[in-house]
Amino acid sequence: MRNNTRPGAMADMLLLDESGDGDTEDIASNGTNGCGAPALHQSVTRAGQLESQIKAGCIKRIRVENFMCHSSLSLDLIDRVNFITGQNGSGKSAILTALCVAFGIKARGTQRATSLKDFIKNGQSYGGVIVDIKNEGADAFKPDVYGKIITVERRITESGQSFSMKDERGRKVGHKREDLQELLDHFNIEVENPCVIMTQDKSREFLHAGSEKERFKFFFKATLLQQVSDLLKRIEFSLEEANGVIEGIKEEMRPYLEEFKSLEDQIKNVQHIEDMVQEAAAVKKKLAWKWVQITDEKLLAERAKLENFRGRISRCQEKIDAAEAAISKVREAMTVKQANIQQLLETTGQLRNSQRLLEKELSEAIRERAGLEEDLQRKRREIDSSTSSLKRLKQQTQEILRKHAQNTQAEATERDQQFKALNEAIDSKKKELKILIEEEKELQVKADTATQQVASIKAEMDEIGQSLRDMQGFLRRLREQRVNQMTTFGGNRVLRLLQIIEQRERDFSIPPIGPIGSHLTLVDATWALAIEIGVGKLLDAFIVANHRDMLLLRQIASRVQYGDLQIIIYDFNLPPLRMRPDQLPDSSLTTVKSVLQTDNTVVMNTLIDQGSVERLVLAADYDEGKTIAFTRGRISQNVKEVLTKDGLKLFSRGGSETVLPRDRRIQGRLGVRIDEQEDQANAQIKELDTTLRAAENRKRSAEDLARNCHAGLQSAKKRKVELQRAITKDEFRLRELQNAARAESELEAEPDVHELEEEANKVRDEIQLNQDIAVKMQFKVERAQEKVDAAKAQFDGLRESAKVDIEASRIAERELMLLEDELKEAVKQKEHFEGVMERNVLAPIRSAETNVENLQTELAENKEKALQVCPEQDVVDLGGVGEQSIHELSARLTRLNNEVRREEEQNEPLEELLNKRNLIERRVSKKELSYNVFRSKLQVLNDAFKKRCSKFERNCVFLRRQLTWQFNGHLRKKGFSGSVKVDYEKETLAFELHMPQDAAGSAVRDTRGLSGGERSYSTLSFALALHDMTEAPFRAMDEFDVFMDAVSRKISLDTVVNFAVQQGSQWIFITPHDISSVKALDGLVKKQQMSAPRP
Repeated sequence: MRNNTRPGAMADMLLLDESGDGDTEDIASNGTNGCGAPALHQSVTRAGQLESQIKAGCIKRIRVENFMCHSSLSLDLIDRVNFITGQNGSGKSAILTALCVAFGIKARGTQRATSLKDFIKNGQSYGGVIVDIKNEGADAFKPDVYGKIITVERRITESGQSFSMKDERGRKVGHKREDLQELLDHFNIEVENPCVIMTQDKSREFLHAGSEKERFKFFFKATLLQQVSDLLKRIEFSLEEANGVIEGIKEEMRPYLEEFKSLEDQIKNVQHIEDMVQEAAAVKKKLAWKWVQITDEKLLAERAKLENFRGRISRCQEKIDAAEAAISKVREAMTVKQANIQQLLETTGQLRNSQRLLEKELSEAIRERAGLEEDLQRKRREIDSSTSSLKRLKQQTQEILRKHAQNTQAEATERDQQFKALNEAIDSKKKELKILIEEEKELQVKADTATQQVASIKAEMDEIGQSLRDMQGFLRRLREQRVNQMTTFGGNRVLRLLQIIEQRERDFSIPPIGPIGSHLTLVDATWALAIEIGVGKLLDAFIVANHRDMLLLRQIASRVQYGDLQIIIYDFNLPPLRMRPDQLPDSSLTTVKSVLQTDNTVVMNTLIDQGSVERLVLAADYDEGKTIAFTRGRISQNVKEVLTKDGLKLFSRGGSETVLPRDRRIQGRLGVRIDEQEDQANAQIKELDTTLRAAENRKRSAEDLARNCHAGLQSAKKRKVELQRAITKDEFRLRELQNAARAESELEAEPDVHELEEEANKVRDEIQLNQDIAVKMQFKVERAQEKVDAAKAQFDGLRESAKVDIEASRIAERELMLLEDELKEAVKQKEHFEGVMERNVLAPIRSAETNVENLQTELAENKEKALQVCPEQDVVDLGGVGEQSIHELSARLTRLNNEVRREEEQNEPLEELLNKRNLIERRVSKKELSYNVFRSKLQVLNDAFKKRCSKFERNCVFLRRQLTWQFNGHLRKKGFSGSVKVDYEKETLAFELHMPQDAAGSAVRDTRGLSGGERSYSTLSFALALHDMTEAPFRAMDEFDVFMDAVSRKISLDTVVNFAVQQGSQWIFITPHDISSVKALDGLVKKQQMSAPRP
């Protein structure tokens, strides 16, 4: 049949081994469509798609003859839904009874008779049932034997019954009950299962099942759990009986074993009397030479020990040499680093010299610009003076000409007026030009100042924005810590990491410890920032026992995107580290170790070894820290670094004193209260936000000012060019007028003003020359301004470069401090190995040499005593002295002498003892063989039984979940909701229903409180849920809609038809009620009316 998981195949599933288990809780849910035509249309579509998959096992035709109330009846059924209706007494229920009889059920199983002959119609001598079963498709049963139709026929007579199975041509193929059972097993037809065939009696029993225990029995039987449970109980009882039989076999063996042991002891005693005499002599010889051997072994061991200690000399010396090499290497690195620092200092000095030179160049450029501006002003004053002279000459000339012009025509007067107007216009425009030049300078200075102010405000805003983002990130981390404190040390990544570590715990040799911060508590929360500055990086780290665990943890960390996880390899078996008092800071100082508490020894050892927490000293403020770190004497001895409450770090290395300021991005994590930190963070965020908005306002004001200044500057430059062009144009017109006047004066008798005009021309040329020079000087001034700006930019770049070099110098100093610590550790290691050489090598060598001399003397004495007992060759022939000690040989010699005397007093024939032993041995071997065979087989059966019990329990849980889901799905079609609660221990099944008309929303747990229709529909939903959990090629239900009103019957009919079509198998519904509301669909729904009963 089909491969769907079904409760009806429970027994088959229990026979699978553990490798065949599937995930029974992974259920693909089919959404319910509700009642009515749309759902049925969808079901019809789905049924059409599955038409080719459900032919095998369906009932094609049922024929009865002289069976119950029928003389002869034949019903043709379709592969989908079949409705059989008729009045009471028309023989509807006899059809299902005939179907059960055809498939081999006993008469009592039908609950309608006690014997099969009771089914024969009154007045007839025989009765028969013939069922035609379709046998097409992939699930066909032996299609090459039966063909497309299998006919099952059962004939009943007063004297007995007969059974036969025929192929599609009517030929008889099988007649045994085993043939029918094979057919039923193949198609998964469980006739006694009420979810396959629910007869009238079973329907009434089911609908009246009001108690929880009765519903549980129905569920347990319908899902075949009852059958499997009974089977497991019988198996358990059989196994217990078999175990009792096997233990009986073991008890039967016990007397024989005891007798066999007694005979063995007697035989050994008789056989070994002579052996014991010889053994006693041999033991005596071995005892004599055992003293020699022991002394010789001690001597050899002492010599080996001596050689071993001598061999350690080279190894210890190698370690000492390695330590010296490490010291030399570190010193060389320190020399290189010091040279690097010196080079950085020289570079810094060069940068300072370059800065001074740039400052000097900038000052010279400013002075040059000021000198050029002063020369330009002086040249402009000269131009002004020449202009005044030219004006005076013009006035003199005009005065002479005016006097002459008094006698001339009106044209001369007009020309003079033009001269005057042009001169006045030129003078006015030159004054305006001078004012524009001064205004342009002022605007240029204001524009430069505004631009620098905008850049400064931008830098300030960037710094404030970065601080704001850092504080917002810190606030997010605090909120994550409120949900789970573990996120304090690594964020959400550490949670995912810990989950995977827990899942793969067995893959580690020892489970990792971490994060370290989660295993620590802080005695005083005021030191939280100082602890974070000192050992903050270690708080996020994990500790593993070996390199393999480190690689595995690194792999797991990469899966959760925690690539920067710090992993420390440490020996988990080391005891707590104890430092000597001379290695620790002064006892009056507070260290990091003293304010940290942990129950994990490995964590504290790691902090001491990796973080030197016992040498990190805490101070309240800078003054106290400076006193501890930089004061020479006992107070600063063994102090590595000093940490203050406000986040400063102070230390002294190689005579240089260093104070590192606090990194504002670092916040304390240990021992702090999240609420207080959140308040502080919110306050700081608010303050930074306010500051940022104020800076933005200032920036906008500065940008507006800069734009206005640049706009004014461009406007001033434009007006200056236009004014210069206008002046040039007026001067050109003035020269033309002068030329014209000069030409006219030559024609007339005019006064001699030639000298004045020449002087005026000279002055005019001088003015033009000075103006050209002034233009060039203005260009030089602008070039000087550009030179000043370039010098400023170069000076600012050099200052930034100096900051980078200074930071590199600080980093180099920190590295030098690390090298100094490494040098101290190397020196300490060398001193350690030298102490080991003296304590564990040289002193034991001297002791071993003394022991060797004493043992050589003792060996000579023991060998002389042994030769008096026997030669050494006798002991060699005996196999040597053996592994026994002196005391064991002495006790053995005494025991052998006593046993020889005791055994010589007893005398029993050896042959008789051997015969008894052989007879008992054969009996014991036979029974022991049987016991071992039975025991091994029983163990296999017990293991298989346990697996099946475990699988049975998992399937019980699965069926309980599936039943609740299916039951609630069918209830929703009528607007109900509910659940099913199955208790396998108490053997109860309870409903919990929620009615839509109940405004209170209370649940109904007793179905007797429901109306007849509600109770029938909820019970029908329960039955359909059970149907959905089982699988069979056909299903039949008789009078499933009793006790329902018209509305509930209509909904129930639509529900069962929709369910039957969706289920995809053949359904037979029998009801005495009207089913006109059910539409007859071609190929899907078929209605048949039984004839009315005869009166």
